[in-house]
Amino acid sequence: MLHPLGVFIARHRFIVLIAWVVLIAAFVATALGGVAGETLFQRLSSAGPTVQGEASEAEQLLQSTRNQDTESLSLLVYGVVLSSAQAREAGPATILAEAAADLRNLDGVTEVVNPLEIPPLPDDRPNPAAAPLFAADGRGLLLTVAMSTSNGRLSDTVLTPVRARLEAAAAGLRKAAPDATVEVGGTPLLVDSLVAVAEADLQKGELISLPIALLVMLLIFGGFLAAGIPLIGAIASIVGALGTLYAFSFLMDIDTTVLNVITVIGLGLSIDYGLLIVSRFREAFRALGLRPPATPLPAHEGQDAAAHQSRDERHELMLQAVGTTIDTAGRTVLFSGLTFAIATVGLLVFEPTIIRAIAVGAVSVVLIAILTALVLVPALLGYFGERLLHPGLLTRIPGLGGLLTRFGDVAPQEGVFSKLTRGVQRAPTLIALVGIAALLLLGSPVLGMNVTNSGSDAIPRSSSQYGFVTALNDHFPLATGAKVQLVADTDEASAVAWADQVRALPHVTDATPPADVNGHWVSRVSVDTHEGPAVVREIRADRPAFTNWVGGSDAASVDYTDSLQRGAPWAALIIAVATFVLLFLMTGSVVIPVTALVISTISLGASVGVLVWGFQEGNLSGVLNFDPATISGVDPLVLTLVLTFGFGLAMDYEMFLLSRIKEHHDQGESTRLAIETGLQSSGRIITSAGLIIVLVFAGFATGDLMQMKQIGIALAVAVLLDATLVRAVLVPSVMTSLERILWWAPRWSPRRGRH
Repeated sequence: MLHPLGVFIARHRFIVLIAWVVLIAAFVATALGGVAGETLFQRLSSAGPTVQGEASEAEQLLQSTRNQDTESLSLLVYGVVLSSAQAREAGPATILAEAAADLRNLDGVTEVVNPLEIPPLPDDRPNPAAAPLFAADGRGLLLTVAMSTSNGRLSDTVLTPVRARLEAAAAGLRKAAPDATVEVGGTPLLVDSLVAVAEADLQKGELISLPIALLVMLLIFGGFLAAGIPLIGAIASIVGALGTLYAFSFLMDIDTTVLNVITVIGLGLSIDYGLLIVSRFREAFRALGLRPPATPLPAHEGQDAAAHQSRDERHELMLQAVGTTIDTAGRTVLFSGLTFAIATVGLLVFEPTIIRAIAVGAVSVVLIAILTALVLVPALLGYFGERLLHPGLLTRIPGLGGLLTRFGDVAPQEGVFSKLTRGVQRAPTLIALVGIAALLLLGSPVLGMNVTNSGSDAIPRSSSQYGFVTALNDHFPLATGAKVQLVADTDEASAVAWADQVRALPHVTDATPPADVNGHWVSRVSVDTHEGPAVVREIRADRPAFTNWVGGSDAASVDYTDSLQRGAPWAALIIAVATFVLLFLMTGSVVIPVTALVISTISLGASVGVLVWGFQEGNLSGVLNFDPATISGVDPLVLTLVLTFGFGLAMDYEMFLLSRIKEHHDQGESTRLAIETGLQSSGRIITSAGLIIVLVFAGFATGDLMQMKQIGIALAVAVLLDATLVRAVLVPSVMTSLERILWWAPRWSPRRGRH
C-alpha cells in the first residue's frame, strides 16, 4: 500500500505542496494570530499540576465564596516600618492611602485592603486580621486588590488599569523610600511572566537547535538541498503542533510546559524521520543505476548509461525510487510513529490535567510528524528529484569535500559498524553483560531518588515576578499559601490537642494555634525545608478520631505523586503490550520484542540515574545555572515524561535498526550476517539522527524553566546512550547471543519474517 502512495504523491507533488503551504499558513495564522485576537501564548496557563484529593478538598472547604470568582494583585513594600502611628502619617503611608482610594473607584475591583486602614484592637494589640499583610519582622506590608473574573478568566480591561495604578504607586514609594524593596505581583502577573519565559525558551531553543541540526545534516548529505528537506518537515511539524495546541486550548487548560515539551518532541521526531527518508531515497535512486548526467560511470562500465535514458524514463524511475523509499523507510516511520503515539496514549490513564494535555498534544504532533514524513517529504523528493544526487557545494571545498564524500549518507557494505559488529559477535554474551552492567552503574543514583514536586520552588530568575515571589516567601510567611496545614471539624480543645501533637513531630518547627475559618479549625504547620511531603505522610498515618484534613501545597504534592503512582502500572502495561504487538507484527518474532523492552527499560534507568545525579544531587548546577537548594528531588511530572518519551525515542531507533536487520534476514542472510549488515546500513543514520536529537534537547535545556532543563538533559542522555552504547553494542550482542531462538514465534502466529 505504501509504494503506490509514494508514487502518487511524487507524481502530484505540486498539488500536495500547495496543500501543505495552505495548511501551514492556516496553522500559523491560528496559533500566532489567534481567533478573536487571542493567540496561543495568551491562552496558556501556569496553574501547575493538580489532582482531586484531600488537599484540594481542604482548600475548597476554606475558600470563601467571595474569593472563588476573583483574582488579586498586591503591592509589596519591605524595608520600611509602616505599622507605627507615626509612620502611618509619613510619605509612604500617604501614597498607599491615595492608591487605595483610586483603586476602589476602578471598574471590576471588588475589594482593596490597605493594612494601615485596619484599626488595632481596643487594647492597642495588632489586629489579627491584618497579620498576614505585615512582614514577619514588622518592616513591610502588602496592599491587596481583588478583581472580579468572568468564567474564571480575568479581563485585560480590569487588570490593566489596576496594574498601572499599582505600578504608579510603586514608583512613588521607590522615590520616598529608596532603600526599600517595592514590587507589584500576583497570580495573573506570575502566569504571564512564566508564559513569557516559556516563549523565550522556545525561541532560544529553536535558534540553537535548528542551525545545529542543519549543520549536522550538511555534513551528512554534503549539500543544502538534501539537508534542508528534513528541516522543512520539522518546521511544518512545529507549526502544526502550535496550531493543534491552540485548538485543544479551548477544550482543556494548556500549561506552558506542554507547549515546550510538544514542540521539542515534534522537532526531534520530524528530523529523525526526514533524515531516514531522504537517506533511503538517495540509496533507492542509486540502486536503480541512476546517476546525475554529469557523473561518469567507472571505465569498465563504458559510457554513462543514464545519459541514454530519456527524460520521461528517468522521471518514471525517480517516481519508483520515491515509492520504494516510502515502502521501506516509510513503513519504518509508520511503525515507529505508532509506537511513540501508543507510548504517549498511556499517559491518558493519569489523572492530572497537565499530563493528559501533554498526551493529547504528543499524539497530535506525532501524527503530524508521520504525515510530514509520508506526504510532505515525498512531495519534496519528487520535486527536487535527481538534484538530490548532485554533489553539494560543500563537497567542492578542498579538504572538506573528501571527508564528506567518505562520510556520505549511503553506507558502504564494509565499514566501522560492520567491523564493530563482528568484534561484538566474537564474545556476545560477555559484551552484553558488560554493557548491561555499565547501564546499571549509570542508573545506580536512582536508588537514592526522592520524587517530589519542586516546580513551585524554582521560579526562574528571568521571570519578571522573581523579585516579588522571593520577597513574599522570605518576609511574608502568613501571606503565602501554607505548605502544610491542619483542618479539623471538631471542637477547639481537640483541634488544639492535634496541633500540639503535630508540633512534636520531627522536622516540624511550629504549628499555629487553631483559628476558625469557615466553621473549621485551621492550624498552619511550619516544617524544615524540603521536608513537607514526609511530614504530611507522617501526619496522615496517625490521624485523630474526629473528621480532619491535611492540606497545603506539600499535601497537594503528595496527592499528585500518589495519583501518578496509581496510574503508572496501567500506563506501563498499555505501553508494554502495545509495543510488543507492534514489534511482533513488524518482525514476526516473540523474542525480539521482549529483548527490546528489557534493554530499553535498563537504558531508561540509566538516563534517570543521570537526572538524579545532575539535579537532585546538584552536580549540574554550575553548568546549567540553577540553584541546587531549590531542587529537593525529581519532579514526578518530569520523571513521567522522561520515561514515556524516552521509551518512545528508544523504540524509534529500535525500529530503524530492526527494519534493516529484518530486510537482510528476509533476503536469506543468516541471523549473524543480517545483524552485521543491518547495523552497517543503518548505524550511520541512527548515529547522525541521535546526534541531532541530543543537540536539540540540549539546546532546549539551556532555557530557564526548570522542568524543561530536567526533561531536556534526561532525554538527551537517553538518546545519546541509545544511539551509541545500546544500538551499536548492546543490541547486536544480545541478538547474537539469542540467535538460535531470535526469530521464534508460536505455530499459530503468521510466522512473519521466519525462515
